[in-house]
Amino acid sequence: MTPRLSTLDLVAKVDAFPYADRDPEAYAQIMKSFYTFVWEDQQGQIPIGYMKLDVVDALNQAPANLKGQLGLHIDVSNRTVVLFRDAPDKTYEERTRLVGELTALWREQKAFPILKSWRNELWPVYGRNKELVFSMERAAMGLFGTTRYGVHMNAFIRRQDASSKYDFRIWVPRRSPTKSTYPSMLDNAVAGGLMTNEDPFECVIREADEEASLPEHVVRKNAKEVCTITYIYITDERAGGEAGLIYPECQWVYDLELPADGSVVPEPKDGEVESFSLRTVEEIQEQLAQGLWKPNCAVVMLDFFLRHGIYTPENEPHYDAFRDRAHRHIAFPGPHQA
Repeated sequence: MTPRLSTLDLVAKVDAFPYADRDPEAYAQIMKSFYTFVWEDQQGQIPIGYMKLDVVDALNQAPANLKGQLGLHIDVSNRTVVLFRDAPDKTYEERTRLVGELTALWREQKAFPILKSWRNELWPVYGRNKELVFSMERAAMGLFGTTRYGVHMNAFIRRQDASSKYDFRIWVPRRSPTKSTYPSMLDNAVAGGLMTNEDPFECVIREADEEASLPEHVVRKNAKEVCTITYIYITDERAGGEAGLIYPECQWVYDLELPADGSVVPEPKDGEVESFSLRTVEEIQEQLAQGLWKPNCAVVMLDFFLRHGIYTPENEPHYDAFRDRAHRHIAFPGPHQA
């Protein structure tokens, strides 16, 4: 019998990377399998990601001309990787093009299973002062372990009846069984990755239309930004075929209250969602306990329960631990930092 998952179990699945200060032994052990990806500027070096050893090997085996243009420097003693160290004058556009050549080569070579999920979407990589240093193909981000950004939105109505002691009814989509990542798992009403130079709210508008057929004027008027959720995830095979990659992530979270009369309901549009169902809090609690939700979407849903007083310090034993783990400090630079 599969054990039921607690709130702490669910957030620990997402915020899985060991804390160096809390569990130094676990941190040291996992870092044996990684190099730190650092960015070098006039102030020195700053970490921006984590690379698995096979990624470092693939970098080292890249064509000599490309390695030279990339300014690749691998420091075995300090276990660090630097790009563009010997080419500080390259522009953002030049760096983006060269990283694109590298990842396209890996895709052609079928070097990493995760590149089968190639999207032709550029995601941002930031330097010390939150400046864009380059962008790269979304599917390749995990190979470099740089911070990923996205948006999630909970859509709900309010209704009081005997089916639940709470007045929330929450729209829950089931992901398509053909999705390359987490097929058939339950999800937030709207979620998506933030492309380079894309505003989080405009991303929500775009994804709400593409995934849930929600009218722009409804979302633009009623969606409320409520928080960010941050964590450092370690992938398993459900994340696109590549286990053991490190995903530092920041998600902008929105709530959208829809009309209770059913005049606006989410519907599948782009094929990423199989169906939507309107669920009570109790039904979702059961789904979460059974592990039916996509991991980071489960954390977004649990955060909804905390923010709306469904879970409190009095009725949820892991309340403080959840808040801590779902709002982790990510040391890498970027807009997630205050």
